[in-house]
Amino acid sequence: MEKAIEKAQILLEALPYISTFRGKTFVIKYGGNAMDKADLRDAFAQDIVMLKFIGINPVIVHGGGPQIGSYLKKMGLESKFVGGLRVTDKETMDIVEMVLGGLVNKSIVQLINKVGEGHVRAVGITGKDANLIKAKKLDAEEYFKSMGEFRPSELLDLGHVGEVVEVNPEIINFLDSGGFIPVIAPIGYDEEGNAYNINADFVASAVASALKAEKVIFLTDIEGLKDAEGKTVSSIDIATINRLIKEGVIKGGMIPKMKACIEAVENGVKKAHIIDGRLPHCVLLEIFTKEGVGTEVSL
Repeated sequence: MEKAIEKAQILLEALPYISTFRGKTFVIKYGGNAMDKADLRDAFAQDIVMLKFIGINPVIVHGGGPQIGSYLKKMGLESKFVGGLRVTDKETMDIVEMVLGGLVNKSIVQLINKVGEGHVRAVGITGKDANLIKAKKLDAEEYFKSMGEFRPSELLDLGHVGEVVEVNPEIINFLDSGGFIPVIAPIGYDEEGNAYNINADFVASAVASALKAEKVIFLTDIEGLKDAEGKTVSSIDIATINRLIKEGVIKGGMIPKMKACIEAVENGVKKAHIIDGRLPHCVLLEIFTKEGVGTEVSL
């Protein structure tokens, strides 16, 4: 009986959040351990199906770096990185499209559809579908300069590494209205039809901005943003983030994630969240509990 009462209390704690967020859109960037481990994949799919069942509209943007690296290795091609970005020549870009837009994307779609048991259905798309993501070649020098830490000694050509120019949310809205969950591979294109591999964090941020989403949530392999003393920060604003970047507290791979958060909330997204994707059901824990499992970013 005590366990039953505890379950009832959990449901009651979630009720105000369910009421507040019903009908809202959440953009969720999916990657890291949450994608690599079977138990975490199942828990993630259950979370997404649960969100849809209670009236929230989840939109998934996924990564797939390790999977790309694995296939490049199988084909005898070397993975080369500069400042955390994969150097992507034409041959590599073909494999990126095949792996991200095919294997990875459809495996996520299949898992959500399996958990949804016909009641909740996912559809996989890339930035090429319905003119979703217009992109351009990333200016490597400007990018590294904006990250504040890595200084290449010479101008670098990263190949088909891109950045978002514009998101046309029409196809996402159409899928949402039909009861489908969009699952987006972070591939964009330019006016000449060139394909680009784009950082999934920035794609999630741009998609959330275009949709004026209630939240954008980034699943990571850490507990959240750490302060100077190494403690997880539960809530932070943009001014404090910029100060911590200047002070060197926020550094390395956390800088682009925080930049993605800033970009989103400055463009109309209510809240951005960096959460620990190593925890089962981390999405539900962050959204429907007072404590949460990561860092919340706001204006």
